[in-house]
Amino acid sequence: MPFSVRFSAALAAAAVLALSFAPRTQAQTTASPTAGNGTYIASDPLAGVRYDNRYDVSLGMAYDHMKAGANVLQGANLGGLDLSASYWLLKHWAVEGSGRYYLGTSGVGNAGVTVHGPFVSEQFFVAGPEWLGPHNKHGALSAHALFGGAHFDSHTYPDTAQQVNFYSNQVAPAAIIGGHMDLNRSAHWVFRITPDAVITRYSTASTPNVTQTDVNFAISIGIEYKFKKKR
Repeated sequence: MPFSVRFSAALAAAAVLALSFAPRTQAQTTASPTAGNGTYIASDPLAGVRYDNRYDVSLGMAYDHMKAGANVLQGANLGGLDLSASYWLLKHWAVEGSGRYYLGTSGVGNAGVTVHGPFVSEQFFVAGPEWLGPHNKHGALSAHALFGGAHFDSHTYPDTAQQVNFYSNQVAPAAIIGGHMDLNRSAHWVFRITPDAVITRYSTASTPNVTQTDVNFAISIGIEYKFKKKR
């Protein structure tokens, strides 16, 4: 967790600095010839950037760190996809929904079991408010608080999840708290980085039953598309 917190803070600081200095930098331009006279006219591909769209959708390659069991010392590094969409109600407020799938291998909590490095997966289905923060034609920072469920699944055959000290295969409450760091490439296309804190509350089937709240780090990097329809 200390590394995750420092990493998230560094990303946020870099984004704030980028947005702070962006207005002072020269606008990106492209040159196109005019008809007949051989002269060139500079055009700005970011001139059409607005923050009045009704919908947007993003897709990114995703990373998630988790613990597969309450007493498992080794963390699992999972890779997957992050698909999110927003419906903007006001200039600064939207409803965001996100579906995320992660898959990877994990160490086990007991020695002497048959399986080694079994696959584990998490699927998140969450939704909640999104707030648009500092923004200009170059980029934007936004924050979200998403709530819903997470489905945890492990593949420990021929051992059971209880034998390897994993959580039971289950659907449990989950929350994702974080936001987006966006870099506009045109009026509709955006390069997006999404760092988040992922909160889950899984339980075990062993006796005594253990329910534990875990806070882990996740990040996705991908693209966003803003649809033309305006509010």
